[in-house]
Amino acid sequence: MNEQIVARHWLAIIAPKAAPAVATSTVLILARIWNANGAQHSLGNAVLMTALCLAAGAAGVCASIGRAGDPVIAGTAFAASGGLALAGVGGYADGLSLPLLLWVLMTAIAYGLAARYWRSDRRERVAYERHVSDRREERAHIERVETIRGTAQIEVARTGAAYAEQLAQALITRAALPGFDPGALEAVGLPQLPFADSSKENRA
Repeated sequence: MNEQIVARHWLAIIAPKAAPAVATSTVLILARIWNANGAQHSLGNAVLMTALCLAAGAAGVCASIGRAGDPVIAGTAFAASGGLALAGVGGYADGLSLPLLLWVLMTAIAYGLAARYWRSDRRERVAYERHVSDRREERAHIERVETIRGTAQIEVARTGAAYAEQLAQALITRAALPGFDPGALEAVGLPQLPFADSSKENRA
């Protein structure tokens, strides 16, 4: 069985692992740009980011404890809440110490949450590959058994045909000898040869 081999690009392999760090770094860089453009010590901007962060966190709590309990919506809401908190601190703070500390913390939390999904995805992928391998082995076993069975049937048919040919040749050779009696063949249950009738006619 020929299978298509697909080689993944190295960027496709690295991108999911680097996504949390890229996301938090992007938020931090945009927050510092916002800080340089007038967000530093701006009370209105701080209140706005705090309100948005609390709203996103509340949405995540509602999504996680609600009747539906959608983990995707909850995770997205909590990620938005953390991103808004990081952006608010990065835009409002004077130096880089506090934004960098919060960036490290958010990156660690993001990787901790992502690792859980990566492990779950890896377990599902391993289970799927194992299932496919089992099905492939089962199908290959069935193909081998059917091949052996078909080969055996062909050999049996070929042996039977060779035996019938040898028997016919032996009967023809025996019929050419003197003293051949077709009735003896019929008595033991062998099929009557076409030339048996002609021999009886010749005797008559």
